[in-house]
Amino acid sequence: MNAMRTTSVLLATLILSAATGFADQDWPQWRGPLGTGVAPNAAPPLEWSDTKNIKWKTPLPGKGHSTPIISGNHIFVTTAVPVGKKGEPKYSNRPGAHDNVPVSQKHRFEVIAVNRKDGTIRWRKAVNEVLPHEGGHYTASLASASAATDGKHVYASFGSHGLYCLDFDGNVQWEHDLGDMHTKHGHGEGSSPVLHGDTLVINWDHEEQSFVVAFRAKTGKEIWRKQRDEVTSWATPIVVKQDGRPVVIVPGTKRIRAYDLKTGDVVWECGGMSANICASPVAGNGMVFVGSSYEKRALLAIKLAGAKGDITHTDHVVWKRTRGTPYVPSPLLYGNAIYFHAHYQNVLSRLNAKTGENDPGPFRLNGLGNAYASPVGAADRIYITDLRGNTLVLSHSDQPKMLAFNRLEDSFSASAAIAGNELFLRGRKHLYCIAESKTDNEEIAPSDRND
Repeated sequence: MNAMRTTSVLLATLILSAATGFADQDWPQWRGPLGTGVAPNAAPPLEWSDTKNIKWKTPLPGKGHSTPIISGNHIFVTTAVPVGKKGEPKYSNRPGAHDNVPVSQKHRFEVIAVNRKDGTIRWRKAVNEVLPHEGGHYTASLASASAATDGKHVYASFGSHGLYCLDFDGNVQWEHDLGDMHTKHGHGEGSSPVLHGDTLVINWDHEEQSFVVAFRAKTGKEIWRKQRDEVTSWATPIVVKQDGRPVVIVPGTKRIRAYDLKTGDVVWECGGMSANICASPVAGNGMVFVGSSYEKRALLAIKLAGAKGDITHTDHVVWKRTRGTPYVPSPLLYGNAIYFHAHYQNVLSRLNAKTGENDPGPFRLNGLGNAYASPVGAADRIYITDLRGNTLVLSHSDQPKMLAFNRLEDSFSASAAIAGNELFLRGRKHLYCIAESKTDNEEIAPSDRND
C-alpha cells in the first residue's frame, strides 16, 4: 500500500472512530466500519478449507442472509425459523412472482448472539412469530437485512415483521411495527438499518407509499419521516459528511436523494438509476458512488462538496458508466479503486474511482459462479465469495492477481465480515470463523468489552 493510500484509509478510520466509537476490530453494520466493505486494519487468513484454518463453525437455525455483525467478543446474526404445521401456501399475485417461494407456515424471527471466542451461542431471542404476508424470491430469505450495533445495543430489522433494539443480554429495549411492505414481484425484503451516532435510519421503498424514517437509537423515538415517490428497492442507505454535516444517501429508481440527517430535508437529488436497486452506495474521497443494473445499466460518481438541489445534469456527476454495472452485490471502495461485479456474474471491474477509467478491468473470475455476497477488502486483498462456497482472494493492486482459491462445503448468499485476524462467513448451514491456526489462542482486542 502506498503512502497516500495508507494516509487516506487511516484518516477515514480516525474520523469514523471519533464519530461512532467503533473499534478497529469491529464490523458494526452492513459493509463494515467504513461503510465501504473494507476492514482497514485487519489481517484475515489467505487460505482455508473445511479442514484448514477453521477456528470454529456453528450450525445456525432457520434461514437468513444477513451479514454477521461483530462488536468485541459478540457476533450477531438474524434468522427466520419455520415453526408449526404447514397450511395452505400463500402465493403472491404480483406480476413477475413466478420465481417466488410461497409461504405455508409461521416463522419465528430471531436475533442470535454468538461468542466470538469459541462459536457457542450465547442466546437466541425470538422477537416475533407470524405467518408472513409474502414469501420471496427462491434465492431470498425472510431475514436478509443485517443488524447494526453501537457496542451496547443491537438493532435488527425484519422489515414487515418489526424493528427491534436489544441489549447485549438479549432483552428488547424498544420495537416498532412499520407496517407491511409489498415488494415488486413479491420478491421479498432486504434493506438494512444504518446507524450513525444516535440516529438509526430505515429505508422503506416498496410498491405502495414509500418513505425513509429516522429514529433516536437509544429510545426508539421517531425523529423524522419523509415520504418518497419511489418503487421497491433493496438498497441500504449510507451516511456521509457533506459540507460539515451528515447526510443520509438513499438510492431510488427516480432519484438518488441526500437527506439532512438531523432534519430529513432533501439536500440534493440526482436521476439516472434503473429499477430494482439492490446495491448499496459507497463513499470516499469526497465522492459517492451509486450503481444499479436491471432494465438498464448505471453507475454514477457524484461529487459531494456543494451539491444542492437537482444535480442530474451538472458537473457534480463527475463520471458515469453504462456497462457491466452492479446489481445484487454492492461495490467495494478500496483506496482509489472501486470494484464491482457485472450484474451478479463472475466478471469484475476495477475502476479508478476519481476518473471512472478501467484500472484494469473488467476481467473474468475463473472458478467462481454467480455471487450474491458483496466483495470485502483487507490487508491489500480482495475477498469474493460465490453462491457455491468458493472464495477467490485477489491482490488489491493495479493488476489484481489471484492469491488463493478457497472452498467450503456450504452455500453463501450473506456477505463476509472481517475483524482483526479473522474472517466470518455465514452460510446456509453454518457460521464460520476463519483464522490462522496459530492465532487460535490469542486474545481478541479490545478484550471482552461486553462480557
